[in-house]
Amino acid sequence: MTGSETDSQTPVFIEVARGGAPRRIAVRARKGALPGLFWLGGFKSDMRGTKALALDEWAAERQRACTRFDYSGHGESGGDFVDCTIGQWLEESVAVFGWFCEGPQIVIGSSMGGWMALLLARELAKRPASRASLKGLVLIAPAPDFTEELMWKAFSPDVRRQIEATGVWLRPSEYGDPHPITRKLIEEGRNHLLLGGAIEVGCPVHILQGAKDPDVPWKHAFALAHRLPAEDLVLTMIQDGDHRLSRPQDIARILAAVAEFG
Repeated sequence: MTGSETDSQTPVFIEVARGGAPRRIAVRARKGALPGLFWLGGFKSDMRGTKALALDEWAAERQRACTRFDYSGHGESGGDFVDCTIGQWLEESVAVFGWFCEGPQIVIGSSMGGWMALLLARELAKRPASRASLKGLVLIAPAPDFTEELMWKAFSPDVRRQIEATGVWLRPSEYGDPHPITRKLIEEGRNHLLLGGAIEVGCPVHILQGAKDPDVPWKHAFALAHRLPAEDLVLTMIQDGDHRLSRPQDIARILAAVAEFG
């Protein structure tokens, strides 16, 4: 989930103080034509991964605005991952969007970033005076409600007991070191669940989902699709696609989805 490619842009840092102590957030914002691109990465990923850099390169070639950042506890941002929650990452997403974005934006969210994108859309709907707006959402293997639906409900009784007793469980990951899953992450995540009802985002949505995704099953994408307005939704199923969707052909599909929105 974490990319190692080089990145010529130097990050700037802002402090997000809502929801507790200030968090130092690393941002790379490229100015340019609209609609701009706004990247929301996945769980334990960062803004220097394959998909994020491909989007930034695409934007640079077209002199388009593009904003990327790392959540607290991720990449170049401050904070300890084990202290973080969905609510904090949402606050950071809203803060960066409000600080760096102007005019229509295409929001691209990968995995957990898909959940963040939907939550961001809900927050923006409460702020009609915002200087930036949503042109469209491109959701890559979106994982709304994953802390509950794909983690807690899927954990064995032993894992649940360990989390409840000690506050944390180290979940093995094929992408690197084990991921600490905290009781705080699970419990706070319940404040942001979306799949229990209709999801109004106020803009068109394009979902790209791999049929061979072991982390976010394709049925999860279908559950989300049923909660979104049908008239503004496209769902692309990539039969041989995995969770990362970072192969050249996957990147091409993502960029084509972005281009459809302008």
